Amino acid sequence: MPHLKSQAISVQTHLRDQVANALRAALIAGDLRPGVIYSAPTLAAELGVSATPVREAMLDLAREGLVEAVRNKGFRVTEMTERDLDEFTEIRTLIEVPTVGRVAATATAEQLEALRPLARQIVTAARDHDVLKYLEADHRFHLELLALAGNHHLVEVVADLRKRSRLFGLGSLNETGRLVASAEEHVELLDLMAAGRSREAEECMRRHLTHVRTLWADGRADAEAGVEA
Repeated sequence: MPHLKSQAISVQTHLRDQVANALRAALIAGDLRPGVIYSAPTLAAELGVSATPVREAMLDLAREGLVEAVRNKGFRVTEMTERDLDEFTEIRTLIEVPTVGRVAATATAEQLEALRPLARQIVTAARDHDVLKYLEADHRFHLELLALAGNHHLVEVVADLRKRSRLFGLGSLNETGRLVASAEEHVELLDLMAAGRSREAEECMRRHLTHVRTLWADGRADAEAGVEA
């Protein structure tokens, strides 16, 4: 009996994670919009699951700052301000730029080349207009690159910042091809690091994060324009 119970818990946890990923995808696509309140039963009906894993998944998203609970109503998608975008970019710049420089000076050629397939996946996904694969490969690339610095707490901080900075409406940018330029910067960054050009790698990362900040703002503007239309 204890064995069966542990299996049930595992299945439930897995379902909650699947629902959370589906909701994140809906946020990115712009299907769930900031300021709007969504009930767990309504979302559960659309996803074809019970309300329980949806509530649990929404609580996970609330801990990430993507939604907030509204008593007796459901969950409201968190709105992100221009100041939020600036602050997220500032923190990531303070952490990631010098870390990239340090990794460029200390990582082996083998460690850096191991990231090459991910950099190419990001570009391919952007060109194929597959925003979910783009974000998945982008997430892995950045965190695995930072992990080469040997500080797992630093990686956890950046991972949390990335979750909190997910912006709805990114799909509209993907459709227009505006993600491709940002995607190609990953290959450029890796080339500079492999060549041991630490200072230039730092500048590339700084430029990339500024580019990402612009994409966030453009994605939100496009989505809001769609709502108004």
